[in-house]
Amino acid sequence: QVHLVESGGGLVQAGGSLRLSCAAPGQTFGSTSMGWFRQAPGKEREFAAAISWSGRTSYADSVKGRFTISRGNAKNTVYLQMNSLKPEDTAVYYCVLSFAISVEPAGWDYWGQGTQVTVSS
Repeated sequence: QVHLVESGGGLVQAGGSLRLSCAAPGQTFGSTSMGWFRQAPGKEREFAAAISWSGRTSYADSVKGRFTISRGNAKNTVYLQMNSLKPEDTAVYYCVLSFAISVEPAGWDYWGQGTQVTVSS
């Protein structure tokens, strides 16, 4: 079982920045991919960004150019740098881990508990 621990959410004004972190302590799987989904109130969970073991990244069109995903040197930590935030970025952000990148929630095996990001206008 993999336990994902997220941090870094909060309240920010539009145009501001936040950095989310997610750690998978004790994770011993090799060649994993990690990423972030988000879910706004009343909406379905949607893909935001992901990064493969080799460093290949994938972004939703809605965040491309504003968000940057990266992994720590130990590769069991993933970060999401969010710049130029908009009110429509308000959501609960979930860290995910699996063995391949997928834009579908069902494609990910492990999920964090979620961290709230609120962007005020």
